[in-house]
Amino acid sequence: MNYTTIDFDKELITNCQTNAPRYTSYPTADRFTLDFTKDQQVTQIMQVFTTEFDEQISLYIHIPFCNTLCLYCGCNKIITNNRANITQYIKYLEKEFELYFALTKKKLSVIQLHFGGGSPSWLSVDEVSEIMTLIRKYFDLSNSREIAMELDPRHVTTEFMENLANEGFNRVSLGVQDFDYKVQKAVNRIQPFEDTKRVLDDAARLGFSSTSIDLIYGLPLQNLASYEETIDIVINQLKPARIALFNYAHLPHLIMPQTRINEADLPSASEKLNILQMCVERLTSAGYVFIGMDHFALPDDELAKALFDGTLQRNFQGYSTFADAHMLSFGVSSIGFVGNSYYQNAKDLESYYSSIDNGQLPILRGMMLNNDDVLRREIIIEIMCQFELNFDEISKKHNIVSQDYFIREINELKDLAKIGLLEMNESGFAVSNKGRFLIRNVAKVFDKYLNQNLDSKRYSKVI
Repeated sequence: MNYTTIDFDKELITNCQTNAPRYTSYPTADRFTLDFTKDQQVTQIMQVFTTEFDEQISLYIHIPFCNTLCLYCGCNKIITNNRANITQYIKYLEKEFELYFALTKKKLSVIQLHFGGGSPSWLSVDEVSEIMTLIRKYFDLSNSREIAMELDPRHVTTEFMENLANEGFNRVSLGVQDFDYKVQKAVNRIQPFEDTKRVLDDAARLGFSSTSIDLIYGLPLQNLASYEETIDIVINQLKPARIALFNYAHLPHLIMPQTRINEADLPSASEKLNILQMCVERLTSAGYVFIGMDHFALPDDELAKALFDGTLQRNFQGYSTFADAHMLSFGVSSIGFVGNSYYQNAKDLESYYSSIDNGQLPILRGMMLNNDDVLRREIIIEIMCQFELNFDEISKKHNIVSQDYFIREINELKDLAKIGLLEMNESGFAVSNKGRFLIRNVAKVFDKYLNQNLDSKRYSKVI
């Protein structure tokens, strides 16, 4: 596939509009069950992290605190200006680290560490250093390739950035969404351009290996002309290594703050598509590589290199150069993956603290993957990241006859081929260039849990 060729087929996208998961995992987190027990997770940890285990793992730390509420946000967050709440949370993070260390009985080597939220940058300089000291106490970061943090530029100082660099951070992701003041006001996120520019300048000066900006199209009061001004700023004045261009999912029945957004102010489906097309054309003309779905990267960034050499991965943070196998996650509501199990921590602080006080892993729910789950997980990741699938290789690896095992799926794929999303071949199929924008439509063919009639309001639109 020629990844530099872009084929934006507006009619195809319109005709294929549907709801589907983002597939940062499979099975998706909404399929996790309360029947999954803490004992099951302990068993998985003991089976995977034996004395002979010598692989590197990923770590995720969830920092739920923010000082302001962004109305579009669906993340697990706690709005507070009380620093005592953060002090208490850090103490419980250490206790959670201790619980896992007691099970693994050694400092596991970490290849990737990611701080998400919430707003991890609402931590103070000293609080970041305190957490990093704790992580180094229980884990080995000496061979880490990536230490990353999500930042809210509105409260990130140069001192904060310098401390991140001193602590070994080498990648940052900045929430921006839109530079238009009226849009920022409509979503309760006033963010001057100067704040974003200062943070990116600091990252460049301090030698961060990669920077990323999050943008959202479809927010209230956005239109094609105004959002083109935002894209102009990003391309000509900021030039981050990566860009995530998310479609705003208006789900007020699931995300309470969104009830404060005036639906009449939202751009129409047609206008959103015009905005997306403009963004794609402008970004690719400026030299960005379309990675897939909603990610872009400069050609010399590790994400683009992974796309070109076939090593692109997908985990809970989206497209990545790291797989999500063996990801230990800490903090309220965080999701991890160990062996053949997914787990999610308690979603509220009271339950999270209570479990830890009782000496138990603060797990709320999870899922044990069966052989079919593992097979379909591999296939969906392959489709999402490599944009093709070889049934012969799948058959050989999993000792199945794919043409028999996936009779229903292959028939559905043939239907997608008829409308141009993919091309069937003797051994499998390859997604077309225009089909890359609708990759979720292709991946969901293999999702055995997906019932379109029941799930139509559970997931966001694919575009």
